[in-house]
Amino acid sequence: MINRIIDAIKTVSPAAWRIEKREEETAELFFVKKQLDTRRSKDVTFYTVTLFRRGEEEKMGFTSIVLPPEIAWDELKTRLAEAYYAASFAMNPGYAMPDPVRDNVEAAQTPLMQDPLNKTASRMTAALFEKDTHPQAFLNSAELFVERKKTRIVSSEGTDVSWSSARIKGEFVAQCREPEDVEIYQDFSYDSLRPEALSSLVEETLRFAADRARAQKILKTGSYDLILTGDNIGEILDLYTARSSARMIYPGYSRWKTGEAVQSALEGFEPLNISLTASEPFSSEGIRMTDRPLLENGVLKTIHGSNAFCRYLGTEPTGEYRSLCCGNEGTRSFEELKQAPCLWAVTFSDFQMDPMSGYLGGEMRLAYLIEADGTITPVTGGSVSASLLEKQNQLLFSKERYESESYKGPYAVRIPGVSVAGE
Repeated sequence: MINRIIDAIKTVSPAAWRIEKREEETAELFFVKKQLDTRRSKDVTFYTVTLFRRGEEEKMGFTSIVLPPEIAWDELKTRLAEAYYAASFAMNPGYAMPDPVRDNVEAAQTPLMQDPLNKTASRMTAALFEKDTHPQAFLNSAELFVERKKTRIVSSEGTDVSWSSARIKGEFVAQCREPEDVEIYQDFSYDSLRPEALSSLVEETLRFAADRARAQKILKTGSYDLILTGDNIGEILDLYTARSSARMIYPGYSRWKTGEAVQSALEGFEPLNISLTASEPFSSEGIRMTDRPLLENGVLKTIHGSNAFCRYLGTEPTGEYRSLCCGNEGTRSFEELKQAPCLWAVTFSDFQMDPMSGYLGGEMRLAYLIEADGTITPVTGGSVSASLLEKQNQLLFSKERYESESYKGPYAVRIPGVSVAGE
C-alpha cells in the first residue's frame, strides 16, 4: 500500500512528502460496578499522508490526510490532489525537512509487548477490582484499554523507520453515597504492565471519595502552604517543558536560552532537575527521539520541538515530548512534608497550569486541612492560585516516588504561601 500511495503522490509532484502507516490492535473492556458490560476488540490499519508545497518567497505549506487501506486508486489520487491544493492556503516561512533516518527498532521483550492483549487486560482487570473493598465507597463504572501498535514512517528524503509500542490506559469513577452522594473521576495510563500501581490508585481514590462525602466547607480565605501529589506535579512541571519548546521561544512567548538559569533555589530548597523522556523511539515526523536533560540544577539544557520550529531557531530538531521525569530525590518523607499547618489538595474540578503566565490554579473538590494542633479535616470548595515562577525557588519534594506514563518523579511537593479563596 505504501508503494501505491507513493505512486499516487507522484501525480501531484509535491515539494516533499511523508507517509505514516499505523497498525493498531486494542482490547477494550467496559464495566458497570464489577460486572463486565461490554467487551470490544479492534484491529485497524490506516495511513497518514503529509504533503508539502512551496510557494512564493520561499514559503512552505503542508496538509495531512488519513487514508484507509482499501481506498480505490481514483479516489486516492483525488484525495491527494485536494490535499495538495489545500496546502497552498497554509503558507509559512520555509524550512528544511528532517534529516533522513533508516532504522527498524525491535520491540522490547516485555509482557505488555509479548502477551496476548486479552491476557494483559485480565491481569489489569484483577488489579482494578482487587482493592474495591472499601466499606463506604465503591467503583460504579470503569473502562480499561490495552493498546498495541506498529508504526512505520517513510519520507521523500529517504527516512524509513519502524517500531512497536504498547500502553494501558483507562478511567474509573469512585462513588460514596453517605453522608453525601459524591463521585470522583480518575484516569490512568501506563507504558508497562503495572497492576500494583493501578490497585494502589483505586484504593487511594476510594478513600478520597469517602472523605469527600463527609468533607466540610469551612476553608477560610488566606495563604496556605499547598501540597500537591501525583500527576498534579507533572501538570505544574510541564511549565518547564512548554516554556523551553521551540514553539514558544521562536515567536517570543518565552525568552529562555540554553545555558541560562531559569530557576535557582534558596538555602534549604532544591534546584530543579528535569529530563524529557522519549515515549517512542521516533516522532511523528520520523525524528529520532532520545531522553534529554531539560533542567540541570535549574539551568536550561535543551530547546526542543518539531522540525519546523527548531529549524526556524537554528537548533537540532528533537521531536515533541509528552513525558517528563523529575530527578529531584526529595529531602523529606511525605509525612514530614505534611508538617502542620498546610493544605493537601488531592482532587480538583479543573486543575490547570498556564505556561504563558506561569499561574497554576483550580477549584478543589477535596483537600485535607492540616492544622497546627494536629487536626486533619477533609474540606471541599475554595480555589487555589499561585505563580509557579514566583514560588519555584522554594519547592520541597518528597522522597517517595510516583510513576505514570506522562510523569515520573517525587510523589509530593510543598509550595509555600499559596493564595486560597475560601469561605
